[in-house]
Amino acid sequence: MAARPQAVARVLEAVTQTVRSHEMFVPGDVVMVAVSGGPDSMCLLNSLYLLRRLLKVHLEVFHFDHRLRAGSGDDALYVKRTAAKLKLPFHLEVATSAPEKGGSVEDWAHRARTQTLARVLRETGATKAAIAHTRDDQAETVLLAVIRGGGLDSATGIRPCQGPYVRPLIDSTRKEVEAFCRALHLRPRIDPSNENTNLLRNAVRHKVLPQLERAVDREVKATLARTADNLRFDADLLQQLALRPFDDLYEEEPEGFSFPAAALVSLPQALGTRVVRTALYKAGLAPPSSEHIDAVLDIASGRPGRRRDLPGGLLATRDREYVRVSRTRSGG
Repeated sequence: MAARPQAVARVLEAVTQTVRSHEMFVPGDVVMVAVSGGPDSMCLLNSLYLLRRLLKVHLEVFHFDHRLRAGSGDDALYVKRTAAKLKLPFHLEVATSAPEKGGSVEDWAHRARTQTLARVLRETGATKAAIAHTRDDQAETVLLAVIRGGGLDSATGIRPCQGPYVRPLIDSTRKEVEAFCRALHLRPRIDPSNENTNLLRNAVRHKVLPQLERAVDREVKATLARTADNLRFDADLLQQLALRPFDDLYEEEPEGFSFPAAALVSLPQALGTRVVRTALYKAGLAPPSSEHIDAVLDIASGRPGRRRDLPGGLLATRDREYVRVSRTRSGG
């Protein structure tokens, strides 16, 4: 690393430390790197490529074309050529749906991308998926949770590791990522929608955080990221406490799972939400939102016969004693 440009060495050292401190990989892991073509994901791909022998991992490249704007196919071609240059397997997936009228484009894009990535992991047998979230993304996520009135789990921000999903850049800043790209003469794609401050995350990124830092005359992104780390200890304890009721109540079924409805709704809310979240993860809904968790709990507390569609082709229904979540035919 010492022979490389300082900007490159700094990111490689940070990624190595992050990967090792969170035990993100084990030797032999097949890592599907999610690459949009932007600066963050190009930094992620190239840093893991330079570290692949040290980390003893095999890399593959995943790109999801949301088809939300003209020219998105050019991004896909750029990532494909990058993968070919690095001699890495390339997986292209294209959106087969579109955001609902009046719905959040950001939420739709996130769900579509993560659900497709989860499917590609299952189909290819890749053991990990690397996602290019940075410390700046972490700070934005924590602030967004406060703005939206999220609970403890929302305020814990982006987890460095969550099942097969890992984020090796989570301790690196966006400035460091951009400097890495310049030092290696990379030419990342620039998504113009990232400048649209009508989108809440972009408003937080380009307006709220800079104004906050000017107002308090200090850098707050690291502080927000550290807050997320501290809150995660409490959230993890609650998750541990939820394991026993999950084991007691969860019943796996051929097309999904079920819970005794009365027992589920009798749990303290902090535990009930975590029990349902764990079950939805096992059913392949990644990540389940608070809206979907609340929907299952609402069905459980309601009258028999109620039902509610969930993402990923899942359907929540209530019979006399149980709330059941099953995969519909359209969801496979």
